[in-house]
Amino acid sequence: MRLLRHFTLGFLILISLMSICSSGQAKGPQVEFMETEWDFGRIKQGEVVRHEFVFRNIGTAPLEIRRVTTSCGCAAALVSEKKIAPGQQGALKVSFDSRGYSGKVIKYIYFESNDQKNPQIGLAIKAEVEVGPGPKIEIDPLNLDLGIALEGEAAEAKIKIKNRGELELTFDIDNPAFDFFVQQKKISLPYKIPAGREIELTVKIPARKGLPGLQREYLLVKSNDPSRPTLSVFISRYIVTQKELRQLFQKYRSVLEIK
Repeated sequence: MRLLRHFTLGFLILISLMSICSSGQAKGPQVEFMETEWDFGRIKQGEVVRHEFVFRNIGTAPLEIRRVTTSCGCAAALVSEKKIAPGQQGALKVSFDSRGYSGKVIKYIYFESNDQKNPQIGLAIKAEVEVGPGPKIEIDPLNLDLGIALEGEAAEAKIKIKNRGELELTFDIDNPAFDFFVQQKKISLPYKIPAGREIELTVKIPARKGLPGLQREYLLVKSNDPSRPTLSVFISRYIVTQKELRQLFQKYRSVLEIK
């Protein structure tokens, strides 16, 4: 009997300790989301869609939301409250701007809190972006090297701009220092290209003095193509002075077979 009493007492103590440990582990904030993924389904390009992720604090202490970030600038997230009491719920409002996207898209939102078990939770939004008829710009090349140029010498760069879309393309270039020509005729901007047509754009770069070495220019091309509304074309050349050019000729005279 004495052995049985000791066994029973020991068992009760063990159960009490386990209960204390278990209750100790349950303390603190704990976040639980109703869902961690949302599919917007098919949406039209340019549409802005929104969804609310609902969450609850199932812990025993206030839940503090420390930070909410997204995987790209196209998605925005805003939490309803920064501190959620035990048993209460909050909402994470998410919006997705589909401009410039096509086909299947997935973006992520990262929710950080003082939940020690899950300090960061990843949420996902999905969509299939449908693109209707419209202009579609294509530029070749996007990087152009003009080689060596003499200081004070103007330059020309030729790029091809094609409209692969089904509607008229309108483009503009934000660089007033340059002149632009199509078929040797100076054009004014914005310029229009019919569907399926292509132009060769001649860019005349003015002479720049006192800037020897590598020189990089860029064209910021803005268009009504919803998928690629802004494109950058980089034009580089290496500027040398007359003295440097003479030195180069002297150095490589034998290679160039100059007498």
